Amino acid sequence: MRFDILTLFPDLFNSYLEQSLLKQALDKGLLEIHRWNFREWASGKHQSVDDRPFGGGPGMLLSCEPVFECVEHVQQQGTSPGHLVMLTPQGRKLTQTVVQELAGKSRLILLCGRYEGFDERISLGLQPDEISVGDFIVNGGEVPAMVIIESVMRLIPGVLGDETSSKYESFAEAGMLEYPQYTRPREYRGMTVPEVLLTGNHQEIEKWRERAAYERTVERREDLAGKLPPLPEPKRKKAKKKKQTNEFPATGTEQTAASAPGVDKQKTEPPKTTDEPLT
Repeated sequence: MRFDILTLFPDLFNSYLEQSLLKQALDKGLLEIHRWNFREWASGKHQSVDDRPFGGGPGMLLSCEPVFECVEHVQQQGTSPGHLVMLTPQGRKLTQTVVQELAGKSRLILLCGRYEGFDERISLGLQPDEISVGDFIVNGGEVPAMVIIESVMRLIPGVLGDETSSKYESFAEAGMLEYPQYTRPREYRGMTVPEVLLTGNHQEIEKWRERAAYERTVERREDLAGKLPPLPEPKRKKAKKKKQTNEFPATGTEQTAASAPGVDKQKTEPPKTTDEPLT
């Protein structure tokens, strides 16, 4: 998969590209990452890439010319055009579902803003996929671009090594948070590992994890909990049939002693009466 990063500060990515799984993925050829500086397409003596907003207001806006020309040049590189993403707080929120969608692309072009943002005509003319990493403001689009690269690359086969690793992470399965996990020792400062995880019964462990993930999501994320289907109740073992006894049933039609099973009718019949006077 190929990423193209369009930014005014390409050096911000120097140490990021040299770390951990990302570097390994680059070394294996699973990823390509290219950086481009808007300023190389700026005109004029000072290569200015921004200007004051019409109508007044604080800060500076990135101008149309260098951004348009940079994007058009980059789109011509590689074997096919890329999916253009603009990092902006006004975009749709990045979720695991969006990450999975982006991971299905062969190439992403990440447009990193700065200052007060982009001239609106950049969005109108280039029609990018506008994405926000959350309801907060950062200095520019470089850190959000790193977030997209990091989250997307984890879904690329071969990057994690164990292909099941990403399957059970938060948001990956049914939009739930991940279940609690434990490692050695079994007990630490009075806190113990749930007994079911020590049984070796994988079926029961799977059930416990599913329920724990569900309960954690309901407890911590109301926004996600409302979208979850009800968790199936655990199946109860069928009770063994009890042997028949002489005990009367607790409910149902009333039984007399005479009609109760196993009772001698002769012993329950009332004594006969006569019309003779008692003497």
